[in-house]
Parts: sequence; C-alpha cells; structure tokens
Amino acid sequence: MKQTLIFMFERDLKKLKTELNAYSNEAVIWQVAGNISNSTGTLVLHLVGNLNHFIGTVMGHSGYVRDRDAEFSTRGVSKKDMLDQIDSTIQVITETILMFPEDKFNATYPHAVFGEPMTYEFFMFHLVSHLNYHLGQVNYHRRLLDV
Repeated sequence: MKQTLIFMFERDLKKLKTELNAYSNEAVIWQVAGNISNSTGTLVLHLVGNLNHFIGTVMGHSGYVRDRDAEFSTRGVSKKDMLDQIDSTIQVITETILMFPEDKFNATYPHAVFGEPMTYEFFMFHLVSHLNYHLGQVNYHRRLLDV
C-alpha cells in the first residue's frame, strides 16, 4: 500500500510540474476566463496546501500550518517557487507515508472531513482522486488559455 500511494502521488505531482512547465507564458498561469474561476496557480497552491496539511501535518506531524483562504487569494507566485513547493510536497508525502505504520491505514482518520468517520486508507485514495481532479483542470486551463 505504501509504495502504491507514494508512486501515485509522486507520478501525479510530477505531472503537475510538467503542466506548469508547459505554459509558454508564465502570466497565463494566473489568468481566469469565462466560467473558469480558479487559475492554475490557485490550483497548485491549493493542492500543495491540501496535501501538506492532510498528509504532512495530520499523519506526519510536520508542523505545516495551512492557510486555505490564502490558497485561493494569493496571486503572482512565480512558476519556480510553485515547482519548488511541489518538490517539497513530494518529499513530505514520501517521508510521511514511509514512516506511517502499515497497520494504521485501517484505523480511523482523526478528522471527519466528510462529516463521518473514514479510514486513513479511504482518505488517501480520496486525496489521490482530488489531486487528479485538479490536475485535469490544470491541463484544460493550459490548453484553453495558453494559446
């Protein structure tokens, strides 16, 4: 289970880096248009904050303090800084999952994020799914606006 989770998070966060690097115009990373309400930059900050909080802090006691409002209101972070944040997030996820006791994945996650109890295992798969959902949005955003 641990190696599968590490593989999936690393694969998809590296794909997020590939998407960021594929922008020909860095300013477009922060654009919104029409019914697209979140820029790629916003989605990157949200994913980094989400994963550092739910995996790094809750599971690994990293001390990361999430500012969810800032994830959606901060603008203009450089592509390089976001790429560095993604790399740091990959490291936090990998270290946290490696140190997490295998038998604890069946235990109840300490926060009822969806209003009811769930296991660590269930929530880890939700987080992979959440990452993929926003990764698809980033890809669409880039292909639509970076023309």
